[in-house]
Amino acid sequence: MKFLINPNRFNQISNIMLTPLIILSVIALTTGLVFAFYLSPNDYQQGSTVRIMYVHVPSAWLALLTFFIMTVYSIIGLAFKTPFSFIVNAAVAPIGATFTLICLITGSLWGKPMWGTWWVWDARLTSVAILFMLYLIIIFLKNSFTNDSLGEKITAIFIIVGSINLPIIKFSVDWWNTLHQPASISKLSSPSIDPSMMRPLIIMTIAFTLIALIIAIIRIKAEISERKLKN
Repeated sequence: MKFLINPNRFNQISNIMLTPLIILSVIALTTGLVFAFYLSPNDYQQGSTVRIMYVHVPSAWLALLTFFIMTVYSIIGLAFKTPFSFIVNAAVAPIGATFTLICLITGSLWGKPMWGTWWVWDARLTSVAILFMLYLIIIFLKNSFTNDSLGEKITAIFIIVGSINLPIIKFSVDWWNTLHQPASISKLSSPSIDPSMMRPLIIMTIAFTLIALIIAIIRIKAEISERKLKN
């Protein structure tokens, strides 16, 4: 697991992993799209618009996962002074912002026919919009300090404080009366989604996760190279 905190080890392992990950992502995405558009049925209420779910849900998952990873690396970076932690934060923040934006856009596209409006100040929607703003601030902070070390530490602290929003996003549909539907998949109960829709959703989530991982690897490698040139 040393490659998760060591830049040189990360480069070595990622060079081996990158090609297989690309192949797997292409297979997963192709399979997921076939299942989503040809083998998955229309919903009896939502019709074909339910297929937005196959992009919306994976994007939401990655928006939260990316911020959680950044939070973990921020804690490690501040506690153990590992430079690689701040490299990861700088590299993956734009990825998290992109998937959060995709989540918001697809949510609006899905909400219009279901709710009759593009946007409501619902607890889940508002907290995800706040997450997007947090990502933008993090990206802005990276380029706002002439002292890189100070900027990285301040950004890491901001990420840790901002992580308070993650459980709010996750449990907002349980804590408040919201338009957004509750989770369809839960560890504590059987899924409320039909298997014919569950399969493509799982495959698309795997595909999106692999794509995000590939982009993250490329961006982390680029960030490592950029910092080596500076030094």
